[in-house]
Amino acid sequence: MIQGTECRTLLEKYYKERKPARFVEKLRFSGVGNKDVYNITAPFHDEGKMIIAGRVESRDSEVSVTTFFEKKDGVWRLMKDMPAFPLQDPFMTRIDGLLVLGGVHVYRKDSGETTWRTELYKGKTVKTLEPFFNGPEGMKDLRLAQMPDGIILVLTRPQGEKGGRGKIGFFLIPGLNDLTVKMIEDAPMLEGHFAEGEWGGANDIHPLKNGHAGILGHVACFDEKGDRHYYPMVFTLDPQTGNYTPVEIIATRADFIDGPAKRPDLKDIVFSGGGIRGNSQFVLYAGTSDTEAQRMVIEDPFEKYDK
Repeated sequence: MIQGTECRTLLEKYYKERKPARFVEKLRFSGVGNKDVYNITAPFHDEGKMIIAGRVESRDSEVSVTTFFEKKDGVWRLMKDMPAFPLQDPFMTRIDGLLVLGGVHVYRKDSGETTWRTELYKGKTVKTLEPFFNGPEGMKDLRLAQMPDGIILVLTRPQGEKGGRGKIGFFLIPGLNDLTVKMIEDAPMLEGHFAEGEWGGANDIHPLKNGHAGILGHVACFDEKGDRHYYPMVFTLDPQTGNYTPVEIIATRADFIDGPAKRPDLKDIVFSGGGIRGNSQFVLYAGTSDTEAQRMVIEDPFEKYDK
């Protein structure tokens, strides 16, 4: 039994209207010993190679690094000549011709308390990435994308007094150098997306032909036992007006291949890493149950908005 009105309603709609996945597979990784690789990015080009970034950690730990893999003979192999970053849940985008890598850095404050923030790196290639911005303390799921007109859309996810368990905010900036913590903290919210006690965040931004942004993200809730449930979802946003479409769930954990979970309360987790659109299809790259990475080919959920 899922608690919360939004998740329940969205699931009912999904089960009623869903179409079967066209293809599903687990991604295989090598070069990391017995560690797990999950919460991956979609593949991207770097120095003539198609590579992927993933969160690497031991099954009994949340101490993570983000490393890079290249696919050879059906296996994503660790690129030993690439840097590693102390980040969870990596994401990658391109802005003004530069690669921008982001992820969540978990660290201890001087008081000894553990906290986290989104950290951003930029460079012409992965090997030249340098840190350039730290988001507000306690905020995950900060995302950026350059729209066709050159403006940069920034999505936020405050928690606490402003965002509850986690809601999405947005604003526009002309360039990366204009990004500030105050802008992030002051960003207006997309009100009404997540029910009280539930939460969500953006994971990947896809500029659409109509000038709007297609947002791939997640919506999540607890059940009565305290177990977590994460679902990949999409919606669209007009960056100029702030108008947005309703959230739609596009997959559930049961649509992917079964596998182990990091903890029993994380069994029903799908964390959207990124997606690739083409030929009326959407290839969703995701982490499952905080242990594995999978990809699923589905009907493109943004195509109807492009039209």
